[in-house]
Amino acid sequence: MPVTDDEGLRELLSMDPVAVVGCSSTPGKAAHDIPAYLQRHGYEVIPVNPYADEILGREAYDSLADVEADVELVDVFRPSDEVAGILDQVLDRKESRGDVRGVWLQLDITDDEALARAEEAGLTTTQDRCMKVEHGRLLG
Repeated sequence: MPVTDDEGLRELLSMDPVAVVGCSSTPGKAAHDIPAYLQRHGYEVIPVNPYADEILGREAYDSLADVEADVELVDVFRPSDEVAGILDQVLDRKESRGDVRGVWLQLDITDDEALARAEEAGLTTTQDRCMKVEHGRLLG
């Protein structure tokens, strides 16, 4: 089951670097402002967005598979119906590189079946939670 307790959320929040799938180049959007907040608080944010070359001063990658650097946490800002496909990429990466340890689905994004697959593969997960809110509450 996705973690909901403070201990589990702290574990997820300790994971860094963070690949942000669906990171936006548009200030004012949650998918831009939350990664910017994380970056200001010391996280290495790796934007994943096939429609941008650069976001938050970092190279934006077309897909999770294109990210060369290690990734510990995948933070998802895409609609719930895209989560299963994103989790396929996460699991492929975990199998081939072994670097991903967790998956965070942002507020209003859920997929119980996809997260169950991730948990079976040993990943820590949460869904329908804002990483900025939880960081501020638990670590801010």
